[in-house]
Amino acid sequence: MAPVELYIYDLSNGIAKNLSYQLTGRQFDGIWHTSVVAFGKEVYYGPYNPGPVPGIQIVEPGRSHHGRPMLVENMGDTQIDEETFWEYIQELQSVYTGDKYHLIEFNCNGFSNDCVGFLTGGSIPSYIKELPTDFFATPFGQQLRPMIDQIFRRTLPAPSSTPRAFLPAPTLATTSGAEAAILTSPIHICTNSASFNSLLRSNKAVVAFFTSDTCAPCKMISPVFGKVATEKNRDGAAFIEVNMSNGMSGVVAQDHGISATPTFLFFLSGSKTDELRGVNAIELRSKVDLLLYEAFPLHPHVKLDLPAIRAVSLKPIIYSQPPSFDAAYGKLASFIEASSAPDKSAVVTAFKAEILPFLKVRFPPATANGKEKAQPNTSVPQSFLASFAKVTITLLNNLQPAELFPVVDFWRVAVLDDRVASWLGLAGTRKDGPQTDITQKIFVKVVALHEEAHAVPRNLLLTTLRLASNCFMSSDLTRHILTPSTTSSASVAPRSTLTSVLIPALLHDDDSTRTAAASLAFNIAQHVQKPLMEAGGKTPESTNSDMDAEWQVEIVSALVEALSRESSNEAIVHRLTASLALMLHLSPFYAESVAPLLEVLQTREMMLAKLAPVSVDGKGALAFGRELQKLIREVASLCPPS
Repeated sequence: MAPVELYIYDLSNGIAKNLSYQLTGRQFDGIWHTSVVAFGKEVYYGPYNPGPVPGIQIVEPGRSHHGRPMLVENMGDTQIDEETFWEYIQELQSVYTGDKYHLIEFNCNGFSNDCVGFLTGGSIPSYIKELPTDFFATPFGQQLRPMIDQIFRRTLPAPSSTPRAFLPAPTLATTSGAEAAILTSPIHICTNSASFNSLLRSNKAVVAFFTSDTCAPCKMISPVFGKVATEKNRDGAAFIEVNMSNGMSGVVAQDHGISATPTFLFFLSGSKTDELRGVNAIELRSKVDLLLYEAFPLHPHVKLDLPAIRAVSLKPIIYSQPPSFDAAYGKLASFIEASSAPDKSAVVTAFKAEILPFLKVRFPPATANGKEKAQPNTSVPQSFLASFAKVTITLLNNLQPAELFPVVDFWRVAVLDDRVASWLGLAGTRKDGPQTDITQKIFVKVVALHEEAHAVPRNLLLTTLRLASNCFMSSDLTRHILTPSTTSSASVAPRSTLTSVLIPALLHDDDSTRTAAASLAFNIAQHVQKPLMEAGGKTPESTNSDMDAEWQVEIVSALVEALSRESSNEAIVHRLTASLALMLHLSPFYAESVAPLLEVLQTREMMLAKLAPVSVDGKGALAFGRELQKLIREVASLCPPS
């Protein structure tokens, strides 16, 4: 027996981990390149590699142009002898050639998965295999896809016709090329039974295309299969190509009784469910759709009659009314003067010379008809943002908590400008990010007061909640404040910090504060619900960080508790009920995590009890409005009886 290892390289050198969420809305810890180490050699695949032929390369372990691997995964031991393995690699030379390489559709990770399958019967880690599905499901990934396709459609140098001698001496890779093998293919190339069976075990739905080099009909249907695989590719589904002319693919075909090509086999949870022979594009699409529907059924709530829930607007609640800047600054100036802040004159100058002039022009007061004449084309002074951030940090560190609300309110208005919001949302991409991540610093300040058992001043908490709500006007800033992991500018995960601001505020004694907290809860819920609605109730392609089960349970639990305590304020009850509705409607975690919680908390009974008239200050019984009553009934219907 010989050990088999997977060398894993992060081609981004840590950049993906720090910036991916801000750019894409999903967390990617690396841009993965992999290679297989067996029998004392490192084997990998890519274009333009050094050596006689672009394609498969063999080097001494850790001596490729990628340097030392970031991770080394033990893939187990192999029963295959060394001579057989190198013969297998020699056969793959005609499959994994440099001219076939594609960043997305045919790359190093597919090759590594094939080799690991041949040697051990296993497969490479799922976080590597799932990277393309997750990345190209994001708007950013969709924008990059055409460019990537165009790059890899270019004509590559033709491979040498001379057979490559893999033994005895390996070619040492000492110079870097244009290789950027970061993603696995939507079509898995399988050349052995172990790799094929591994894909069957690790995917709920599998479509296998058996073809051969001499099959003319195969060449006709192959583009259709490729297009279907690209369109339908998702987590938990695999599209496999088995070319019976390559490697040990004939054994795979024999195992499954393939006697002619083209043949398509369909597997559900590892068991064959259907078969298609010949060239029939319409039937192929139909069978793929049926398989995916059976493997990934629509959310059960899609079939329910829920008109009130589906009529809930998915637009965030925004606090756009500008304050009286002069009055607010007058209070702030008195606080600054009485403080021990260093260089107070510089702080005052920054407000008078840069911050207030911009805010006044960009967000003028309301006119006689109650409408503001905002000036979106107002240029942002070059030094405005950095100066505003700098003085804000000074004030956060030197003013009393009750004195901070004016500067937080200035930021509440400022983030309604897309340029300001984007600058804040991309704090993690800048070198000064740790010093200029203002939303995180404000939220951390409020959380620290909670944790120190100090009462958060009402004016500070209220303006902070409204600032957080306004962040949802910007996609960049929304992604930033809901980032589920630490970033280069935040030592605590921003989503965790924001949640810690929200939950205590939902139970605050003050009506205005609870209203602002309910608004923030609604904005979070609509952000979670929107992609689920756009997917039409289909099971999400992968568990997004925004849809983490534990976090959703925490939010749902807080909403239920807040609703149980809220009896008479219809506006707050309406926002809380709408928030709960959106969190429950198409939650991918409903059956497993959310429904049991609702049952334990007796949520159904609590919601139905709100339909009864309530007495307010001894002035008689009042019932909620008809619209809210409909929404309450529908939310109650989603909650299991206790």
